Amino acid sequence: MAPVNDNDEHPPKFKVTIVGSGNWGSVASKLIASNTLKLSSFHDEVKMWVFEEMLPGGEKLTDSINLTNENVKYLPGIKLGHNVVADPDLENAVSDANMLVFVTPHQFMEGICKRLVGKIRSDAQAISLIKGMEVKKEGPCMISTLISQQLGVNCCVLMGANIANEIAVEKFSEATVGYRGNRDIAEKWVQLFSTPYFAVSACQDVEGVELCGTLKNVVAIAAGFVDGLDMGNNTKAAIMRIGLREMKGLSKLLFSSVKDSTFFESCGVADLITTCLGGRNRRCAEAFAKNGGKRSFDDLEADMLQGQKLQGVSTAKEVYEVLKHKGWLEMFPLFTTVHEICVGRLPPTAIVDYNEHAPKHPMMGGPTSFP
Repeated sequence: MAPVNDNDEHPPKFKVTIVGSGNWGSVASKLIASNTLKLSSFHDEVKMWVFEEMLPGGEKLTDSINLTNENVKYLPGIKLGHNVVADPDLENAVSDANMLVFVTPHQFMEGICKRLVGKIRSDAQAISLIKGMEVKKEGPCMISTLISQQLGVNCCVLMGANIANEIAVEKFSEATVGYRGNRDIAEKWVQLFSTPYFAVSACQDVEGVELCGTLKNVVAIAAGFVDGLDMGNNTKAAIMRIGLREMKGLSKLLFSSVKDSTFFESCGVADLITTCLGGRNRRCAEAFAKNGGKRSFDDLEADMLQGQKLQGVSTAKEVYEVLKHKGWLEMFPLFTTVHEICVGRLPPTAIVDYNEHAPKHPMMGGPTSFP
């Protein structure tokens, strides 16, 4: 990845574009924009691609962001930085960037990548903040892999215990950058995201980091069911422990390179804890259980999330498809049960029914093991 050299008299600089402008995308722009002003190797300006929407007053969201320096729909009350420039034209937004930050709902990424084929710099590097996967006939495809394959770029990932609204008001948080081979690229991303209140470390395990960020949303749905049924903290702790066990078991079955130590980084156990205590997946699942499963998740998403997308339910479906295809449903009773509750085949109370659905694979072990 070569920096952009606009003038031979000055050292070349990196240019950053953020692809996505929701709640987390807006917070990411705030973090990055604060650093590009301080780091001499980066251009000050940070472009942010915005999926254009009309606000209730008739104003375009892009115009509002550029006028007020605030995303009034997805991150109201937070200034993003005067060097953040919103752009509704995806191809224009990425055209001169050589550091691309992808942060959109995972179900939109395949379409976005298709639009960007042949439109980005040949020396671009990418990082994905997206928690989810695509399920293909040949098996699961992680979003970082999708980006790499379709765009021909190296793609790192950033995951962690990151509730966006808390980071927006500068409450301390940690995150993990997962990378493959190039430590220098990973350190450049660490440098771009790190602030006194956002501590970032690097881990050479892209698949492990990304799967932690993906699978924890399924466990958060389970935790929300427990909360909605008022089952208590002991039950919730049990669900989180079982969820972590299944996260690790599935990750290592899908990718033998996944490291045990990754699950003890911010992207692992810390992200699982914070997502099961707060966050949109837990909150919507709690409402689902309180209503006895009679209100659909689509209805709850529209009512509760103000345009944001619920990742856990779609990820549960994708995980279920992988497990069914591989013949692994009985090995992962929590993941299986979450999906079956979400689609109405089981009641929310089934989340704690493990007597008839105990793991039947030696890798998963007994009720107290953590492989």
